Formats: sequence, structure tokens, C-alpha cells
Amino acid sequence: MTLPNMSGVGRLVQDPEVRFSNSGVAVATVNLAFNSRKKDERGEWVDDRVFFVRGTAFKQLAEHVADSLTKGMEVVVSGRLVTDQWEDKQTGDKRSATALMIDSIGPSLSWATAAVTKASKDSGGSAGAAYATGGGFANGAGDGTPPF
Repeated sequence: MTLPNMSGVGRLVQDPEVRFSNSGVAVATVNLAFNSRKKDERGEWVDDRVFFVRGTAFKQLAEHVADSLTKGMEVVVSGRLVTDQWEDKQTGDKRSATALMIDSIGPSLSWATAAVTKASKDSGGSAGAAYATGGGFANGAGDGTPPF
């Protein structure tokens, strides 16, 4: 059985926090808010329900998140929902919360612009590196035509 997937447009509640595991793997944590809006009785748009979730990204994606995203940015994100479980250190009570294992995240371009810099091969972004070193799209034709 697979984990449930989630995709959506949310907002970063705070700056991403990046740390490194004992083995040197980058781990970025982002707190996200997803809001819905509705029209009130006067026909004006108002905020409705909010879903908060903590997201986690690993490896090169984690480093890219930390380098690219900041508090307040609207982002497009997809990943897998999981349940984090732990024991409260003070009370000993068992706790749980929904979390998002991030597969992909980037700025939403609905209300902003972004300048994309392809990652070097050493820092991930293998598709970007293939494009940059292949003289165009890496479709084998070598003529720079898109592979679609």
C-alpha cells in the first residue's frame, strides 16, 4: 500500500530550517499553511479554513529549499502524507501529527516571478545538468529540439 499523495498551493509560515544528519544528509523543514476562501453574506471574499502541515525535504532538494524559499512565499508543493508519532517528554503522553514528505516544491508564479538557476551536477539537478552539458535538450538528436 502506498502513502496518500498531496499537491497544493500553500504559504511558508516561517523560513525553512535546514540541518544535516550525522551521515551528512541535508534535511529541510518547512511549515506550510493552506487556506481556503469563501464569499461572505455581502459577497466579499474572506478567509475560511486553514490546514497547517510540517513538510520535510531531503538531500539536494533540502538545500535548494533553504537557498530559494523564505517566509511568506506562496509555493506549489507535492509529496506524501505521513503520521509522525512521538512521546511527550514532559507528560509521557503519546502524540501524533500529520506531516508531508516533500517530493517537489517551488515558488508559485501566480503573483510573483522567479529567476531559475540550474543546479550543478555536484549539487543535484541531474536533468538541468544534462540540458546544460548536452548543448540543448538531451533527446539524443543533438539538434536542441524538445523531446515532446
